[in-house]
Amino acid sequence: MAFVVGLTGGIGSGKSAASAWFESQDIVVVDADVVAREVVQKGQPALKDIHQAFGDWVLQADGELNRRALREHIFKAPEARKVLEQITHPAIRSSIIQRLAQADSPYAILVSPLLFETSQHELAQRSLLIDASEELQIQRASQRDGQNAEQIKKIIAAQMPRAQKQQRADDIVLNDGHLDHLYLHLQPLHEKYLALAEKAASPADQFGLLQ
Repeated sequence: MAFVVGLTGGIGSGKSAASAWFESQDIVVVDADVVAREVVQKGQPALKDIHQAFGDWVLQADGELNRRALREHIFKAPEARKVLEQITHPAIRSSIIQRLAQADSPYAILVSPLLFETSQHELAQRSLLIDASEELQIQRASQRDGQNAEQIKKIIAAQMPRAQKQQRADDIVLNDGHLDHLYLHLQPLHEKYLALAEKAASPADQFGLLQ
């Protein structure tokens, strides 16, 4: 498996822009959100389990998952979130591991908004936090998604506090300006990850000789 960097950040932080930049450098990016959507598609075992756990209302007329209804339900009922996570997290983790194992770039990026909240951080050798103030997160997310400030605040509140993420991350990029400013900070990290990946792949390093 390639050297893996876990990339995380809250809603509106700019993690999608950061992951797109890494992709432009020919680095394989595995997005946990994309995987999460795919494992609950029609015909997937996880969707059948969700249907069994929650009932017919969780499905649309075409048999696809009614994401909006389920999202509203778990916000109102915390115990329902636990049931959903018990169904989806193992399927998501298994798919992520498979995709990371197939990565053919010097290192791979695992993008996950819940990198530290879930066990997904265990799949990475390094973590990168794309950081932004809550005010900026709300501003960006409302402009992008059309959600109101209260909805965005609820999403932020459901995630790990910003200060705790900062403590856990190996690398932090403050994304409080233009995209060019973000890319300027990502370039040296890219070079750093290339070096770390090369070191990790060295047979000598398996015995700690390069440390």
